[in-house]
This record gives sequence, C-alpha cells and structure tokens, in this order.
Amino acid sequence: MTATDSSIAIARQAAKAAADKIAHDIVALDVSERLALADVFLIASAPSERQVNAIVDGIEEELSKQDLRPVRREGRSGGRWVLLDYSDIVIHVQHEEDRVFYALERLWKDCPVVDLQLGEDTSAKATAASDAE
Repeated sequence: MTATDSSIAIARQAAKAAADKIAHDIVALDVSERLALADVFLIASAPSERQVNAIVDGIEEELSKQDLRPVRREGRSGGRWVLLDYSDIVIHVQHEEDRVFYALERLWKDCPVVDLQLGEDTSAKATAASDAE
C-alpha cells in the first residue's frame, strides 16, 4: 500500500507553504506501509524558534483554505519542534539542531521519499535568503 493521492496532494500544499516561509530541507516520506495512523510524514526545519513558528503558521493558513485543520498540535509554545497532525499527514517542523539530533529521516530511512514537486532546491533558496539578511 502506498500513500493516497489526496495525502500526497496535501503534503505538497504544506511543503509549498513551508518553502514560501523559507523552510530548510523539506522532505516527505511515505510511511503508509509502516504505520496505520498516517500516510505521509512531512519534515522541514528552520534556524530559529521564530522561523519554526512562522512556517507552522504558513502551513496552517494554507491548509485552512482547504478546510483542513490539525486534529492535534504539539510543541507550539517552545518553537523547537512543532507537530501538526492532519490524520493522514503528520507534519514535523523542527529547529535545525533538533532535526540533526532526532534524525527522523534516518529512523524512517526504509520509507520511500515523496516527490514534493517544489521545482527548486529549498536548501539553496534558504541559504540565499539567510545570506541576504
């Protein structure tokens, strides 16, 4: 079994919203064969707590346009690792240090990567934006 088309479409929407807020290293993993509770894990990171929260705000705003609301949200107050649970999609927005430490991609390395169709390297876009500051 693979992730549904609707789950992948939502993950792509969320990824674009994250990229618009200059998220780093946006990756989506198809976890549908390993987990019964979700189809896709979307992972993104940022260099500061403020930017983590801005990315989360952007994702929630974009998905709310489709009448999608998270059934669960955790970590918002700390801004280090925010989890947004949209049932079939679980979004992790992490501070860069926490992303390296917890290494979710390594834990789920056996899962296929979902093509997010972002069109450009988001890490290069983020680097250019931080160089401009």
